[in-house]
Amino acid sequence: MLIDLLRSRRSIRRFTDQPIEQEKLDLLLEAALRSPSSKGFNPWEFVVVREAERIEALSKAKSHGATFLAGAPLVIVVCADTSKSDVWIEDASIATLLVHLEAADLGLGSCWVQLRLRDREDGTSSQDYMRSLLRLPEGVEVLAMVGIGYPEGRKEGHPTTSLLTAQVSYEQFGQKKD
Repeated sequence: MLIDLLRSRRSIRRFTDQPIEQEKLDLLLEAALRSPSSKGFNPWEFVVVREAERIEALSKAKSHGATFLAGAPLVIVVCADTSKSDVWIEDASIATLLVHLEAADLGLGSCWVQLRLRDREDGTSSQDYMRSLLRLPEGVEVLAMVGIGYPEGRKEGHPTTSLLTAQVSYEQFGQKKD
């Protein structure tokens, strides 16, 4: 059941050296490509990166929060053609989440790296860096990168007591459950 997967899934930033099998990569991409999108415009684009040197370069795409990628055997860069939809951010976000869930379902670990509106350590734009590194055409923007691999060690899911149930309202904002 999906709820069991959600209860056990955690963001993973440490991976073993084991490469991701092609069959699992195919399933990760199928999950992404089956992602719903507004009006079926499917603005998302995915760049699969397995080459260690390029992954190392991806780990330097923003000032902090991406360095763990250098240890990932696989990175999926989630982009979108901004001319296809005014809600490309939402569509690409949904696709990114489905990659995470499929990774967990396959026994893989993953972690999201946000890139939209971010800068690099030297103050230059993460988008410009990614555009150059991945040869992205004009109008294709990077939303995020997902580092994926076999987890190094095991992390337990977050306990139910950590859920922010106080942030749930009923019928109108601020109205709590009886």
